[in-house]
Amino acid sequence: MVNLGDELPDFEVDTSHGPIKFHTFIEGTWAILFSHPADYTPVCTTELGRVADLMPKFEKRGVKPIALSCDGVDSHKGWIKDIQGYSGLSGDFPYPIIADEKRELAVKLGMIDPDEKDAAGLPLTARAVFIIGPDKKLKLSLLYPATTGRNFDEILRVIDSLQLTATKKVATPVDWKAGGECMVLPTVKPEDVPKLFPKGVTVKDVPSGKGYMRVTPQPE
Repeated sequence: MVNLGDELPDFEVDTSHGPIKFHTFIEGTWAILFSHPADYTPVCTTELGRVADLMPKFEKRGVKPIALSCDGVDSHKGWIKDIQGYSGLSGDFPYPIIADEKRELAVKLGMIDPDEKDAAGLPLTARAVFIIGPDKKLKLSLLYPATTGRNFDEILRVIDSLQLTATKKVATPVDWKAGGECMVLPTVKPEDVPKLFPKGVTVKDVPSGKGYMRVTPQPE
């Protein structure tokens, strides 16, 4: 199991793009590792097609997607044709799918859904999402059950927040979207506000009278 702030362990795996050493694959970039219960399953097919369609948006953010499914490389390659056919895609598939037939990596990373089992009675891999920073540390994790598809618009929104807050002294409020107002971190001293936030800061009134609700336009 990997916790927030932990470095994701390195591993070597076979993928639909050939052998990959994970730390080498993500070197110096953001990455998203997302797992799937099995090949040739309906929800997974929609998800992988959606990510392939969103590749320009991931590339714009400097994020490398990599998927995981508990079947072999040959199965992945056949399944990719279905993914592309269903989603109206063509050409080379833009990101690799890890082959984790023995579920070793899924177990190591805590991606197993104990309530959903395959025909052999083995637990299925859950729909996990790991967002990893350029320092190879886990920045965010989401864990959906095998029966529920993910919202990749939300995952892009989260990436925008993570990348912004990694370099600016702000947090993003509820339902924030890129370009929206941000919250000044409580650790920022009042005397430092003018230098850090030249666009200005507004202190929102709250019944307690405490001036902690400080909002600012999104920093550049």
